[in-house]
Amino acid sequence: MFIFMIVLFVAGYMMIALEHPLKLNKAATALLLGVLLWGCAIVGGESLLASSASLRDYLLIRPESNFTGWLVNHQLVEAFAEIAQILFFLLGAMTIVEVVDTQQGFHIITDKIKTTRKVKLLWVISILAFFLSAVLDNMTTAIVMIALTRKLVESKKDRWLFAGMIIIAANAGGAWSPIGDVTTIMLWIGGKITALNIIKMTFLASLTSLIVPLTVLSFFMKGRVSRPEIITEKKEEKTPQWQKNLFLCMGIGALLFVPVFKTITHLPPYLGMMGGLAVIWIISEIVHRKTHAELKKKYSIVTILTKIDTPTILFFLGILLAVSALQTVGHLGLLAAKLDTIPLEEPSKYYVISIIIGLISSIVDNVPLVAGAMGMYNFACDHYFWEFLAYSAGTGGSILIIGSAAGVAVMGMEKIDFIWYLKKITWLALLGYFAGAGVFMSEKWVRDRFGSECNKPNVELITNDNHDDV
Repeated sequence: MFIFMIVLFVAGYMMIALEHPLKLNKAATALLLGVLLWGCAIVGGESLLASSASLRDYLLIRPESNFTGWLVNHQLVEAFAEIAQILFFLLGAMTIVEVVDTQQGFHIITDKIKTTRKVKLLWVISILAFFLSAVLDNMTTAIVMIALTRKLVESKKDRWLFAGMIIIAANAGGAWSPIGDVTTIMLWIGGKITALNIIKMTFLASLTSLIVPLTVLSFFMKGRVSRPEIITEKKEEKTPQWQKNLFLCMGIGALLFVPVFKTITHLPPYLGMMGGLAVIWIISEIVHRKTHAELKKKYSIVTILTKIDTPTILFFLGILLAVSALQTVGHLGLLAAKLDTIPLEEPSKYYVISIIIGLISSIVDNVPLVAGAMGMYNFACDHYFWEFLAYSAGTGGSILIIGSAAGVAVMGMEKIDFIWYLKKITWLALLGYFAGAGVFMSEKWVRDRFGSECNKPNVELITNDNHDDV
């Protein structure tokens, strides 16, 4: 059953990749895959587990329980709680962006971008996404930038190329910021990195991972983009300028408020997102109290919620359920432990481990991979391994479109084909990934060569029973 779960995951993954030839919606496949893997876990029983440490600890606290109780009432509930946070965060962000779009707030930005040259516009959008992602997070940034791109690029073929670079830019921007990606947040909160040091050590590598594919793609992109036709509003339905300004500022403010809310309260980010949405909802109701019925319905948050791409959210649910099942049984923990057997000396060994984790994160969620590494190694705070791991896990997700939250969100919004992304964007993401890795390693070599003593080896592999479930 242990091996069968791996085969099942690979088969499900291939069905998702071949969504269009098979004519099966990826959300349905992902949901079925998640349910089947958890079904395998409960059918396989305790003997299926790679490590039973977590189960033993649970039974010590609740001796009246059993394996089924542990799996259903502890592991599944805990996994679903983590997944729900991401889903509600995504729902809130997509709704806020849709509100700003409905109120034509994005017109303020798009009206200032005059260029129609493909190359110049590509650089503007990608650089904007790179820096915005460091302040927000990669998924929210991707949602916002796709909404902007829809106002600037009409051709579906061109917009997919822009969307691919937005994914790369958003993931690269999130990797060098302590609040830009869920993995950097994990490392930061876990005391593995400090805010200023992660910026200093990974900024140049992350920027390189964007600039390289941008430069290469610039040689292939020619001509100009055609903008979507602007539908002229009736005089009585024309959105006032102050209303556009208000909802653009409120939308951006709500998104920027999320990391501030988390820092101040230490509560999960999705609560900040829900709070921001609630405020916008209330203000919208107040602003449109006296608007006539037809227009009021158009601006209503209830109407806007019907525009949200629910299949994308369900796809996310299925994929994360599937990965959490593999994590619970122990597949990912064994993978992390296996990586440590690579027969290389430091620092080459830990460079290779981080690079492999980054490549694997394009297939499975990077959160359990990073969590496994955090449980296995006892490096000092700000050791180069943690910084390189943040870079690798953050930017590696761009290699495949379902390798990151940003990619999944864009895939759902633009209906991008998995195979198309594999052919057109994957090789660019790989070029940037390895180029950025080379820059990081070169920087460390220079620092070590010229007298830096701050990143000397200090590692202990954690192998005691308290961590054998990693």
